Amino acid sequence: MSTVTLGSKDPIDLYVEDSGGDGRPVVLIHGWPLTADAWADQVPALVDAGHRVITYDRRGFGRSDSGDAYDYDALSGDLDVLLNHLDLRGAVLVGFSMGGGEVARQLGTRGDDRLAGVVFAAAVPPYLEATADNPDGPLDDVAIKEMKTGLADDPDGFYDQFTTDFFTADGEVRVSEAKRTKAVEMAGQADLDAALACIDSFARTDFRDDLSLVRIPTLVIHGDADEIVPLEASGARTHEALPNSRLHVVEGGPHGINVSHPDEFNRALLDFIDGL
Repeated sequence: MSTVTLGSKDPIDLYVEDSGGDGRPVVLIHGWPLTADAWADQVPALVDAGHRVITYDRRGFGRSDSGDAYDYDALSGDLDVLLNHLDLRGAVLVGFSMGGGEVARQLGTRGDDRLAGVVFAAAVPPYLEATADNPDGPLDDVAIKEMKTGLADDPDGFYDQFTTDFFTADGEVRVSEAKRTKAVEMAGQADLDAALACIDSFARTDFRDDLSLVRIPTLVIHGDADEIVPLEASGARTHEALPNSRLHVVEGGPHGINVSHPDEFNRALLDFIDGL
């Protein structure tokens, strides 16, 4: 484990874990409001397969410092600094939920020179907010504001319910209580201002232009019972927008498919990486 210092003015430290080694680099980008520990079921499988695995806590979450901005230009800027700091080549980016936004914005603004492929896992692109030109967006302005108010008024209660919904499919929580409690603990490490700002970022950012610039092989993996980021409004649309993509649907999968269905998730991920 280490920290990477970002920026020269008012620098922040980003908490990073790097397995090292000479295998293909795989960068795992966690979802909101969790930490790099959310990848506990993926890191060993990837390392055992010979890959170099890098995880990090997003700014304002977990063990990383808070920042002064949480829009996707800032967040993808952190990712870009990390890729360059570690001098990663032929890497695979895996963005879960909110982390899919960093992947999309990285490709849309900085290109794919260091990358061999990308993965959108239960990810928020192409655009969650319902607007006049995005009627299929699953979140309207009222829902977004209610989410922020709920978190601001009662963070503990909000995270307890959110993590329940996170792992629920067809009315049933699909992970152990210990796994859900671990997610609550991760969420509790978030800076509240960061968590609130990131709701606007993942809910209101339009990634359609970013996706139009994706050319490298892409895996879209999504649960068909996702109650947080519905498949039809996100993963399916991302797959349709990317001609060089494959879609893997986890039957009965909730939002947190990497925890609820780790074996299937890991097989799909490794099959994709091995094919690059």
